[in-house]
Amino acid sequence: MSKPILEVRNLTKKFGDFTAVDNISFDIHEGEILGLLGPNGAGKTTTIHMLLGLIAPSAGSIHMFGLDLAEHREEILQQVNFSSTYISMPFSLTVEENLKVIARLYSLQNIQQRVDAILEKLEMSDIRSKLTRKLSTGQMSRLTLAKALMTEPKILFLDEPTASLDPDIVHKIKAFLKEYQRNAGLSILYTSHNMREMEEMSNRIVFLQHGHIVAEGTADQIVQRYGQRDLEEVFLKLAREPKAQ
Repeated sequence: MSKPILEVRNLTKKFGDFTAVDNISFDIHEGEILGLLGPNGAGKTTTIHMLLGLIAPSAGSIHMFGLDLAEHREEILQQVNFSSTYISMPFSLTVEENLKVIARLYSLQNIQQRVDAILEKLEMSDIRSKLTRKLSTGQMSRLTLAKALMTEPKILFLDEPTASLDPDIVHKIKAFLKEYQRNAGLSILYTSHNMREMEEMSNRIVFLQHGHIVAEGTADQIVQRYGQRDLEEVFLKLAREPKAQ
């Protein structure tokens, strides 16, 4: 197997006396979708924030593309992007204006061509002139995804990208992501509370609980390990286990 495109080693984050992430290690390989699973408060968001360089780890290391994030943050983050249903974008700008702002922030070339292409891929050409504050939830989700993909990242962090969306939009976004990921060889870290979605989208899954990795492997491997019928039953079992003292 090729060298991992992302390597996390002994990553820890403490906020005072509280340990949000406790000595976790995992890899993502090129072209792989890794599911990051766990109940609320398990440490998923804190982990993503550290991977994005938004907060500094208390201990451990993060390497992407063979480079240490602590020493090469700007260079690494030019090749990384993030999307979430919960992201807000400037409401007074149109869809197209928002994407052009992002393109300029990343110093992209051929901006109009890139904007036109991503709007077409995500079936958003008809709303390019619509003010962002007037977008529906599904349209906003597609805009944040367009923002992330327009920079052609090598690693994409997706934090619940289909939360609160209707089934038709969810199906379209999942299908688009899988096709795009295959064609571009994109590596993805994917979080969701929809267990079926995690099974469909992830090559492997890392399960976080109380800041620790408690399970890792394919969905089938994790289900078999815990003797449950499906990933949802595993989730309920692990989420209800008390924190070790």
